Amino acid sequence: MTAPTLERQYSSRPPKERLGIRFSAFFYRHPRLRIALLLAVPLAWLTVVYLGSLIALLLQSFYRLDSFTGTVQHKLSLETWRSVFSDFTLQTVLRTAGMAVAVTIAAIVIAFPVAYYIAKIARPRTKTLLYVAVLLPLWASYLVRVYSWRLILSEEGVMHWFIERMHLSGALDVVLRQHDLGGATLLTSTFGQWMVFVYIWLPFMILPIEAALERVPASLVEASNDLGAKPGTTFRKVTWPLAVPGVIAGSIFTFSLTLGDYIIPTLVGPGRPTIGSAIYEFQGTAGNLPMAAAYAVIPIAIMGVYLTIARRTGAFEAL
Repeated sequence: MTAPTLERQYSSRPPKERLGIRFSAFFYRHPRLRIALLLAVPLAWLTVVYLGSLIALLLQSFYRLDSFTGTVQHKLSLETWRSVFSDFTLQTVLRTAGMAVAVTIAAIVIAFPVAYYIAKIARPRTKTLLYVAVLLPLWASYLVRVYSWRLILSEEGVMHWFIERMHLSGALDVVLRQHDLGGATLLTSTFGQWMVFVYIWLPFMILPIEAALERVPASLVEASNDLGAKPGTTFRKVTWPLAVPGVIAGSIFTFSLTLGDYIIPTLVGPGRPTIGSAIYEFQGTAGNLPMAAAYAVIPIAIMGVYLTIARRTGAFEAL
């Protein structure tokens, strides 16, 4: 079709339709502007809500609580941060970070075989059933699952019943008392708290590892076997390196969620302060919002360091 013909057809269209054609042609010639307009609203929302909240949180941590009046003094000061750098804070951070590391390691050890079976061995029907089994706990309320574990770990619960039937009550008492793991029952012990954390966050480790293993080409494993490599060597040299991005992704979930959780340490365990429970106490019972804000910055800083290390390992590039 010739240019004069197109011009006549364009001139014969209604004014509104011609204006729409002009707009379409303009955005077609400027694809970057089109993308910028599409992303403007979500980026503005992210900037205002997310970054704005973080800035407000950081600013709040530089205020101070007047001990006499109990009101927050909206004047910039380092007094709150001086209080943060104390032995109590150090013990709380080490306790919480140690639990997060222990939960993450246990989740990796348990999740990897399950994820490998789902990705590489299970038949389609079995794989579907296993997916449902992994996701099914997430369909129940978080509090319902935690309170269920309170019943399981209580002195009258099934866990202690099983331990008594196996004649391991004496050994359990020695482990809990001599190793400073809390009270005389699993419900009031650090070990019981660790078990609940692992159970609650385990699906968040299984799914990323399974997704990473799904992307491991079978041809690479077959080539390794054809070249005479033993199964252990194939796992170390082929499967594990390619699954590391999924492990890193899962560890981000389990580590960060354990760092900030305050419900499980409140309902299960010896009642020792964690970062999450300290934040809850400061902003609730104590009414010390600046101290709560300062404590909330701590897990953000820890996760920032963790993500930086993970990025330098190159794990994010393979996600």
